[in-house]
Amino acid sequence: MSEELPLNRPRSKTDLFVSFTFLALQGFGGVLAVVQREVVERKRWMTQAQFVEDWAVAQILPGPNVINFCLMIGGRHFGVAGALAALAGMLTAPTAVLLLLAVAFNGVSDLAWAQGALRGMGAVAAGMIAGTGIKLMSALKFNAMGLVVCTAVMLCTFVGVSLLRWPLIGVLLGIGSLSCAWAYLQLSRQAAGKEVQS
Repeated sequence: MSEELPLNRPRSKTDLFVSFTFLALQGFGGVLAVVQREVVERKRWMTQAQFVEDWAVAQILPGPNVINFCLMIGGRHFGVAGALAALAGMLTAPTAVLLLLAVAFNGVSDLAWAQGALRGMGAVAAGMIAGTGIKLMSALKFNAMGLVVCTAVMLCTFVGVSLLRWPLIGVLLGIGSLSCAWAYLQLSRQAAGKEVQS
């Protein structure tokens, strides 16, 4: 349904700043799940398929993927000023909270309850990431590569990184390059087919 309705856009640079501040303050244990819910489901700034594509680009660029993503969104709507507004929203309040927590946690970090809390939050973060990954898989049915190839790429990447412990740069260059080449071939075929029809 979200694919059919017209999309919204940020109203202003202030809207970007406030939205990314709110988003960042929810991002305990990783923000992928929160970003997807806010940007796709609540704000409707992009479709699920657009989110998957932009997130993929954000992941392969150097630096934290959520920072790359917020720069892309801000820049798309308001240029450099929008990118900086989104970045400031993503970093300002969470940095202040982090500094306060670091000072407070320093005195209790060796206590058993504090260690248990950290382990519990780790499990929650893993569950959030897994749940979001499963939710995002629905966007693969719109991918030009096809569901079977997308699934094969996903499994190969998982095996390479998680089980075989290949370096991430090698996986990106190897499997990523093959995926890009296949997607380019499929998109070229689709474009040629449309030209023949018209």
